[in-house]
Amino acid sequence: MPSSEKFRDHVLEQFKGELRVTTRKMMGEYILYADGKIFGGIYDDRLLVKPVAAALAMLPGAKKQLPYDGAKPMLRVTNEQIEDSGLLVRLLDAMLPELPAPAKKKK
Repeated sequence: MPSSEKFRDHVLEQFKGELRVTTRKMMGEYILYADGKIFGGIYDDRLLVKPVAAALAMLPGAKKQLPYDGAKPMLRVTNEQIEDSGLLVRLLDAMLPELPAPAKKKK
């Protein structure tokens, strides 16, 4: 089941209008970017983030879930955590230094 635009818009609102957070629609789901780096996605109306050390530390007990068959597990951000916009912004700030730089586009 593809993710709804309503859920995507709500998640983006919770990032307090962080202009650096953008999405790209892919096969009915949304990839989440910040400063050009992929940090997570919205899959089946679930917010999942990459399981980097900062995310593991800030989301203790977070369940690892597959965004889709054949993918690597990601950490599920609960609906209660999504409602804590301060937590989402702090999580993003902590995760960004640990994420790889965006791939350079081939010419």
